[in-house]
Amino acid sequence: MTDFGLDPRRADPEYDRHGGFPLFEAADPGPGFGRFLAAMRRAQDLAVSVNPDSSTWDEAADRVEDLVKLLDPYRAAEGEGPANRVPSLPGAGSLLMPPWHVTKFEAEGVELQVQFSRYHVGGNHAVHGGVLPLLFDSIFGMVIHAAGRPISRTAFLHVDYRRVTPIDTTLTARGWIREAEGRKAFVNAELLDGAGNVLAESNGLMIRLLPGQP
Repeated sequence: MTDFGLDPRRADPEYDRHGGFPLFEAADPGPGFGRFLAAMRRAQDLAVSVNPDSSTWDEAADRVEDLVKLLDPYRAAEGEGPANRVPSLPGAGSLLMPPWHVTKFEAEGVELQVQFSRYHVGGNHAVHGGVLPLLFDSIFGMVIHAAGRPISRTAFLHVDYRRVTPIDTTLTARGWIREAEGRKAFVNAELLDGAGNVLAESNGLMIRLLPGQP
């Protein structure tokens, strides 16, 4: 597994003082959380692709409501729950994120393997165009961290759609810093299919937070 342990404090001793962004540590919730995420991703796919009878919808609603009752007493603040804090799980354990796995995490750039599913379809079996900016924005954040730069926020993000992005196939996403100047880091990313065709590409600007800036 790629090491997420690159510590930006080695490059910037004042790292923790940039902005008011909290420092989140990796979580180890145990294997049950991975099973839960896998089942929830499958449930998301089914929720947008099945057409059962009315009684089945009623039964499904009952079961989901039971799940809500089970989990509701355990609500936790951001950074306390394991979501988005388990690097070994797809999307780092966040259902918001497409299920990606990091294959490269270096100062020169990051690389992910990602596979979209029925849940991400916008129409005609193609990934919804709005999902790709989410992927690219996540990559930009990883790029900043991998390069050892302080916590930054996205100032702008531009996406060019080159081809239809398919589902149910492994794709490669790459990101890197094009140039940096003071608080600014200009970043690029691209999404490719198995044949190396560019499906979409993105460029953006990440700006380092000021002290106390959320």
